[in-house]
Amino acid sequence: MPHRVAVLALDGVMPMDLGIAARVLNEALDPTGARLYSVTTCSLGGRPVRTNEGFRIVVDDDESLLEGADTVVIATQEPGEHLLGTGELPARVAAAFARIGAETRIVSLCTSAFLLAAAGLLDGLRATTHWALCDQFTRLFPEIEVDPDVLFVDNGRVLTAAGGAAGIDLFVHLVRRDHGATVATAAARRCVVAPWREGGQAQFIEHPVPKDADRSTSATRQWVLTRLAEPVTLRDMARHAHMSERTFTRRFRAEVGTSPLQWLVQSRLTQARRLLESSDLTVARIATACGFGDPVALRKHFHTHLGLSPLAYRRAHCAPEPARTEPLQVP
Repeated sequence: MPHRVAVLALDGVMPMDLGIAARVLNEALDPTGARLYSVTTCSLGGRPVRTNEGFRIVVDDDESLLEGADTVVIATQEPGEHLLGTGELPARVAAAFARIGAETRIVSLCTSAFLLAAAGLLDGLRATTHWALCDQFTRLFPEIEVDPDVLFVDNGRVLTAAGGAAGIDLFVHLVRRDHGATVATAAARRCVVAPWREGGQAQFIEHPVPKDADRSTSATRQWVLTRLAEPVTLRDMARHAHMSERTFTRRFRAEVGTSPLQWLVQSRLTQARRLLESSDLTVARIATACGFGDPVALRKHFHTHLGLSPLAYRRAHCAPEPARTEPLQVP
């Protein structure tokens, strides 16, 4: 039976974001070509919903749909004055949220994190929303750790996305979490989107493109990605870019949104995950191939950034267990 997904559309909904869940999840197929998710949209009272683009959307279901859902998605909507002024849910929205089961997975897109926060669903958790509203979010909900520098946050049952394209990344992530890398990659390919962007990747927070393209760090980033197995240092990167370390770090952060060394760790983790998913290389060989040096360092970074061990990650993403111990050639 397909996983049942109910998308709640509220007044002020952003049309593009309203369709993201169905667009991605409907492309997740089992080996026979059957859909793994059933996505349905509802509204309060089943009434037409006013969008923020000057038109209304007609839906077929009301909020009773939330009761039987395995996952509930709160589509991006403009937070109302009542919510922004008091931090409290409007009564009808609160009544709809009360229909959501205690074990139901809940996803918010962009500013809908305000609704989850007002409902108490994010208390004590880490969350994200659109970077431009993170300060206001913190003032309203100081008990919640809001992170303006990530695309999405996965707390297990409750997930929040920064908005726009980050919602696509979150749903590809959910398919990956539910059904493994092969299904997720195929779904992303059908949607013509990137198969994987790390949730911890920085939001694009007004990082200007350098006026002098010749002084960009892009070429150096490409150079590093072909040398992940080597002990690349900040000095090596700055020298390749023909800059001082200080200038290189400043330009790198302006373009990428993070420091060179943080980016290097994330790039190595991404490569390690690809190898865990697609190969039967041992953890030791993957640690060497990705520049971590030894399995202990790889495990430490996996626990820090992903909250699980490399072998647990491999099992969760359906890659084959290591079956041989002889040296293998790593491309």
